[in-house]
Amino acid sequence: MKLSELAERLGASLHGDADVEITGVAGLEHAGPSHVTFLANPKYTALARTTAAGALLVETGFAPLEHTPTLHVQNPYLAFANAIALFYTAPLYSPGIHPAASIDPSATVGQGAHVGAYVVIGAHARIGSDAVLLPHAVVYAGAEIGDRFFAHAHAVVREFCVVGDDVTLQNGAVIGADGFGFAKGADGGWVKIVQSGRTVLADGVEVQANACIDRASVGETRVGRGSKVDNLVQVGHGSTVGEHTLLCAQAGLAGSTDVGNRVILAGQVGVAGHCSIGDGVIVTAQSGVPNDLPAGKTFSGYPAMDNRQWLRAVAAFTRLPELVREVRDLRRQSQP
Repeated sequence: MKLSELAERLGASLHGDADVEITGVAGLEHAGPSHVTFLANPKYTALARTTAAGALLVETGFAPLEHTPTLHVQNPYLAFANAIALFYTAPLYSPGIHPAASIDPSATVGQGAHVGAYVVIGAHARIGSDAVLLPHAVVYAGAEIGDRFFAHAHAVVREFCVVGDDVTLQNGAVIGADGFGFAKGADGGWVKIVQSGRTVLADGVEVQANACIDRASVGETRVGRGSKVDNLVQVGHGSTVGEHTLLCAQAGLAGSTDVGNRVILAGQVGVAGHCSIGDGVIVTAQSGVPNDLPAGKTFSGYPAMDNRQWLRAVAAFTRLPELVREVRDLRRQSQP
């Protein structure tokens, strides 16, 4: 499409040749004359000034470039995401039920559904309209699922779980597997605690590949509206995740964790059980959270502490060998 049309569709202010033909999107380093790219991080400004891209998405205050047309928007990264959607054509799945699918006669599947080969839908399960279930997806008995559900291959929704509208499960996501609950018996062995609760996913949740959101022993495990759960994330039984929260790759919540709204837990963050994390908290990668965290702050390290304090501690840690030498020298000087 012409750059002028792209600017209109992205709500951008165009500076430069409006007739440039744009056929796709690419990163700064790989973009060619027919690509649109973006600049969201100032450290890549020099690269942006030499890019071969046909157009560059930049913040509103960025100075126009002489050699590259610029599209000025408030949020270049979001605009780039919207541009990808404009140029990428996802596979279409026509309504219909594959003859190799197994659907219990008591189950209900809404209008417009695409049910692939070897999909299994259990007794009394209910699925809304316009669902897509790709091969080997499984919905257990009694599960309730809303409209526009999208389950990629090998995704699983266990018995009696509740899934809202516009929920996406990527490959291998498991919703409602048994929580890790065992009581120590008189002989020292472990007795399984029946996981009688359920898992609830609110509208607009996406759970990515091989992530597990366990069912509760009693009550429910809940993920709030619009939250996103990355690959290999573990949400323990009885936990609650608020709205529009991000749980990034390999993050883990032990049982009965309470995570607020608009929280970001970066990769490999671990949270101990029964902890509460306030709204708007950011916990940086590989941090450990053994205690409650108040709202609106950024935390790092183990045990997780205020990010600024952690940065000072890390800086001091790198100087420890030097400080040890100084202490030894002072001791020698003080000896008679």
